[in-house]
Amino acid sequence: MRLQNRRVFGAGVLALGAALVLAGCGAGQITQTDSQQPAVNGTYAQAKDLVLRNAALQFPTEGQAYPAGSAAPLTLTIVNQGKLDDELVSVSSEAATGDAKITGSKVVAASHALVIGPSDAVESTKEVAPTSAPSSAPASSSGAPSSGAPSSSSAGTVTPSAGPETTNAPDQVGKATIELQGLKQPVWAGQTIKVTFVFKNSGSITVDLPVAAPSHPGSRAPAPEKEAKGGGH
Repeated sequence: MRLQNRRVFGAGVLALGAALVLAGCGAGQITQTDSQQPAVNGTYAQAKDLVLRNAALQFPTEGQAYPAGSAAPLTLTIVNQGKLDDELVSVSSEAATGDAKITGSKVVAASHALVIGPSDAVESTKEVAPTSAPSSAPASSSGAPSSGAPSSSSAGTVTPSAGPETTNAPDQVGKATIELQGLKQPVWAGQTIKVTFVFKNSGSITVDLPVAAPSHPGSRAPAPEKEAKGGGH
């Protein structure tokens, strides 16, 4: 009986040892998810009654970065949730030289949207202009304030965020293009730069804009190569 128990105990120890060896060989190896990069969402921000959705730099048309000295076009949608029209006065960035070049409409009509950038680069704005929603938090499609939206501010910095999910896009009455001029240094995919928007009634707001994800496959910047650790197994 004792001999049988010793044999069972010995077999268990060998099995445990084999499992530990296999675990040690797998440690430090690169997994499939290790090289995957998350999609880049544009910035969501709010200045009083104006909501900036999916604000970002358009993905470069050539290569993976904007070279120093080049112009960088923006892409975003500005929704006016108020009852009074507003107007975009200027756009500037500490990463660029002077004010951005704005062409097209600058008026953001009440309860309407102003689309910046090409139509295929701007995600549709699924947002309803509320009739009595507080300015501190934009209303979602269910009527409840969004938990992920930054608070309203006439001046401040907002980091990239996906923003609330809403339904029923407002009427679009304006379209424009905005290009930052003379970048002071290269801007790569994955980087963010501070951009300040100044409005006639809503004041100024500074947001961190990322480089948007490419609109066509095969354009995403490749993941950096990593060396496997604990090799040999």
